Amino acid sequence: MDRFVALLMGFLSVVLVNNFVFTKFLGTCPYLGVSGRMDRAFGMGLAVTFVTALSGTLTWMVDAWVLTPLHLEITRYICYIVIIAGAVQLVEMYVRKFFPSLYEAFGIFLPLISTNCVILGICLFLDVWGTNSLLEAVVISTGTGIGFTVAICIMAAIREELALADVPEALQGAPITLITAGLLTLAFMGFAGMIK
Repeated sequence: MDRFVALLMGFLSVVLVNNFVFTKFLGTCPYLGVSGRMDRAFGMGLAVTFVTALSGTLTWMVDAWVLTPLHLEITRYICYIVIIAGAVQLVEMYVRKFFPSLYEAFGIFLPLISTNCVILGICLFLDVWGTNSLLEAVVISTGTGIGFTVAICIMAAIREELALADVPEALQGAPITLITAGLLTLAFMGFAGMIK
């Protein structure tokens, strides 16, 4: 029971309290670039969640079971980048095959998932945080992706409403988007310290 509670707290931590977008400011390029419409934002969130879960899990396994026992920690970043690039290619092929309209809507942002800082960030933070088990790595990696999805979907919902609002001309476009992102970050900082 204690193990389940610890995993649940870790999951909630990376989804809400220590959300990578709002607390570490990672992944802000797709967060701002793809959050114009809810359907695209949700699709991007799902793609990032899949890549984050797969990459975080695989990098933890490679690190814990291969690199550390063989004292090859110096190759850690290269291995992480190769794993992330492979996971992104899987997502890109899948979306192109089964969701061609979504593939076209993402444009350049789909291949740029590989440069999304959230993904490399979770791979690095799993090591920094001292993640001890494969299950913990899976839960934290998946939670990080879901946290990104929550952030981008909230932003997309607000931006869709702002398109119908009477925003002053000087604030239309990027200024109101950045103001909204700042206010969302402040709102999520209210969770700070609830879960370590």
